[in-house]
Amino acid sequence: MIDRIVEFLKKYHLEDKTVIVGFSGGYDSMCLLDILSKVKDLPEFFDFNVIAAHFNHNWRGEESLREQEVCRLFAASRGFEFYTKTAPSNLKKTENDARIARYEFFEEAYEEYDADAVFTAHNKDDNAETVLYRVIKGTGVIGLRGISEKRKYFYRPLLKTYRKEIMEYCKKNNLTPNEDSSNNNTEYKRNFLRLNVIPTLEKINPEVKEALNTLAENAISDNEIIEEFLSSIRPRVFDVDRIRVEEYKKLSIPIKKRFVYEYVQLLGLDYDSKKVNEIFDFIESNIDKRNGSTLSLATAMWLYTDNKTVETIPHKKQVLADKLKPIKIEKEGTYKFGETTFTIKKYAENELFIFPESTANFAYVDLSEEKFPLTIRARKEGDIITPFGMNGSMKLKKYMNGKGVSKHKRDDIPLLCSETEVLWVAGVGISNRIGVKIKPTHVIEVEAKK
Repeated sequence: MIDRIVEFLKKYHLEDKTVIVGFSGGYDSMCLLDILSKVKDLPEFFDFNVIAAHFNHNWRGEESLREQEVCRLFAASRGFEFYTKTAPSNLKKTENDARIARYEFFEEAYEEYDADAVFTAHNKDDNAETVLYRVIKGTGVIGLRGISEKRKYFYRPLLKTYRKEIMEYCKKNNLTPNEDSSNNNTEYKRNFLRLNVIPTLEKINPEVKEALNTLAENAISDNEIIEEFLSSIRPRVFDVDRIRVEEYKKLSIPIKKRFVYEYVQLLGLDYDSKKVNEIFDFIESNIDKRNGSTLSLATAMWLYTDNKTVETIPHKKQVLADKLKPIKIEKEGTYKFGETTFTIKKYAENELFIFPESTANFAYVDLSEEKFPLTIRARKEGDIITPFGMNGSMKLKKYMNGKGVSKHKRDDIPLLCSETEVLWVAGVGISNRIGVKIKPTHVIEVEAKK
C-alpha cells in the first residue's frame, strides 16, 4: 500500500507540497495518515508537509470529543500538525448538511495553511457505494463515473484500495482507529447501502463491488468521448458559476440537459434525475423573461433565471439598505460604500471627452445645477429618476425594470442621489439632471471589490 501511495504522490507531483488530510480517526483516514508518516521519511519526500484536519460534527457529545482527542494524539505521535474545528450545535443531522460543513472546513484549512492539496480517504468500497447510490437516484453518465480521484485541489489517494486491505493494514500495524457508532445507523442512506443492500447483491454477484467500480471506469471512458465534443461548446455557455442564456438557447435539448446536470454538480447539490428535470423545466420556462424568476434549491440558495443569465442567489438576502448607512458627499474625493469605492473628481479641461450617456461604472457628469452635499446609498421606497434625454421623472423601480436590471441585483447597486432624486445608477444609467449637454464638470466612478 505504501508503494501505491508513493506512486499516487508522484503521479500528481506532490512530493514537496503541503497537504491537508481529512482525519476522522476511522480506519481509512488513520491508515492514510500512518502511510504518509512513513512516506515522509523517504529521501524524495523530505519537504513533504502534512496537516491532519479533524472536523468534529458535534453529534455524539462525549464520544465525539474522545474521537477528537484520539485524532490529536495520533497526529502528534506521527509528527503532524493538528487542526480542528467543532460544528455548531444546530448543524442538521443529514448526510448532505454534514458533507457541506465538512468540505467548508477543509477549504478553510486549505486557505489557512496555504496548502497545495486536500486528501480525503475515500476508498474503492466508497466508490462502489456511490455508483450504486447514484444508479438508484437515477443518474446520468456523469454520475456513474463515481468519486473523482482528483477534483480541483481535492485528491483521493486510497481510491484504488478496498476497505478490506485498509483494515488489514491497520491490524498489521497495530493501529486502533475510532469506531464511529453512527456508521451502524441504517437511517443514513449510505450506511443502509453498505450494511443491507450490497451484502444482498453479493448473493447474486460476489464481485458486485468490482462490477460497480468497472461500471465507473466505463462511464469515465464514455464521458471522455462526450467531453471531446462538449469542450468546445462549454466555454461559450458557462461563465464560471453562471450560464449565459443567449448561448444556452442555441443548444439542442440533450446538450441543454447535460449542461444543467453539470451545473447542479457544480453547485454541490444532492441531486437525482427528478431534480435535474425540475431545474431544466424551470430554466426553459424563464429564459425569455426580462425580470426573471427564482426556484428554491437548498436552505440558503435560490436559482435565478432571466433572459440573460442563470445563476444562484442567497435565499434570504439582506439588502444594502439594511447593511450600509448612506454616505454624504460634501466635496470631491474618494468614499467607501461597503465594498465599493466611489470617486468623484473635477473634470480636467485637457481630458478627452466622449459625449454619449455613460452607462458603465465611469461617467462624465455636469453638476453645475447640483449642489453638495449629495448622497451615495442603496435604493429605497419612493426613489425617482429623470432618465437621460427625458424631461419627466419616473419611479426608479420602473426605470430599472426598463433597463432589464435583475430584481435580486437592484439592492446592490450604489446610487448617487439628491434626496429622493436619483442622479446616477452606477453601471446602469444617468439622470438628465446631470447628463452632459455641453461640457462636463466632474467625473464619477465606482470600483467594486472583486
